[in-house]
Amino acid sequence: MMTFKLQKRVLSLGLAVIVGLSGCSGASASGSSVANKDKPLVWFNRQPSDSNTGELNKDAVNFNKDTYYVGYDMYQGADLQGQMVEDYVASHGASLDRNGDGTIGYILAIGDAGHNISNARTRGTRKALGTAVDENGDIDPSPAEQNLDGSSTVVKDGTVTLDGRDYTVRELASREMKTKDGATWDADAARNAINEWSSSFGDQIDIIVSNNDGMGMAMFDTWAHANKVPVFGYDANGDCVAATKDGFCGSISQHADVQAYLTLRVLRNCLDGVDVNTGIGVADDAGNVLSPDDFYYKEDERAFYALNVAVTADNYQNFLDPRATYAPISNQLDEKTHPKKKVFLNIYNKDDDFLSQTYQPLLQQYSYLLNLDVTFVGGNGHDESSITGSFNPGQYDAYAINMIKTDNAGEYMDILSR
Repeated sequence: MMTFKLQKRVLSLGLAVIVGLSGCSGASASGSSVANKDKPLVWFNRQPSDSNTGELNKDAVNFNKDTYYVGYDMYQGADLQGQMVEDYVASHGASLDRNGDGTIGYILAIGDAGHNISNARTRGTRKALGTAVDENGDIDPSPAEQNLDGSSTVVKDGTVTLDGRDYTVRELASREMKTKDGATWDADAARNAINEWSSSFGDQIDIIVSNNDGMGMAMFDTWAHANKVPVFGYDANGDCVAATKDGFCGSISQHADVQAYLTLRVLRNCLDGVDVNTGIGVADDAGNVLSPDDFYYKEDERAFYALNVAVTADNYQNFLDPRATYAPISNQLDEKTHPKKKVFLNIYNKDDDFLSQTYQPLLQQYSYLLNLDVTFVGGNGHDESSITGSFNPGQYDAYAINMIKTDNAGEYMDILSR
């Protein structure tokens, strides 16, 4: 039996099903007189926000009447990841303490300390494991660096009862995984970190938690697999899901298929001048429709959020092909009534595992189904000009933007307003 000495918050999503959103205004083909500032715009995957406070940039999501955000419920997903780790600890009991020192030690790979999604995942893990420290009414998501003695001020020791004995739960180390030039969520940085930590205190590491699968897989391949240390990631990338049978212990699917569809579907609806809920909460003329279990809409944020699903040894076979389109929204639109339009879409980092291996292939499939001619641009992950330098808005009917930094929406708004 296991009992965490932690009061857990009950998650309340307040799911709002769209019944009748205001219609999109419509947009003409590229080369028409429609101003760039009036064309449909979707921010996706990285919500325009203050990287320090997480506060939503309302100017960005209200840039024009055809502007929206598409992402996933990062708080629900973060709680799911934390719960997944907690459930694993409960099911494995005292055997989890590899060196018998009375401490369940874990390490945490942090993606981007200035990213609200990364911070949410860090908070979800610390909350579930009882290691969270309050910072002005919220959980401190700061990297602890090395914390072998439990003296860190950004985390604290938790307590867990396993098989009738109390154990200390300690975040032994955590670090923002970035390159020397500043690119974050970096798998090579995670690989270097686990080499360093395992050589220094490897027998104390009982669990590895990562803010995403790319970093988690690097740690799994480099050290954890051979040493039978459980790894938990986020994104349900194909290689991680396949590795579940070999000991990669769990991930979270953020419903990339639904997100990719919504990213382009919202643009399609605005270009067609129909209600933005068409083919989303209400069936379109081809039969595409989502259920309230797949997503919800938050009106004051102009945001569509996909809901997350935990991927574990019990269900991983259902997620082996993360690039497969979702059956309820896989019907081809008629090009006669939904004519081809040109869309600019960028990925913040062409080397990001989730975006390049899962999200972009899904976008490519949905662009065909929705009759959208999408130009894909890959950034370098650290310099916004690697994207904006290729952004010629007059050539396109609509835009889907995945910023490098969540603070940088203004750079794109400036370009569109010229």
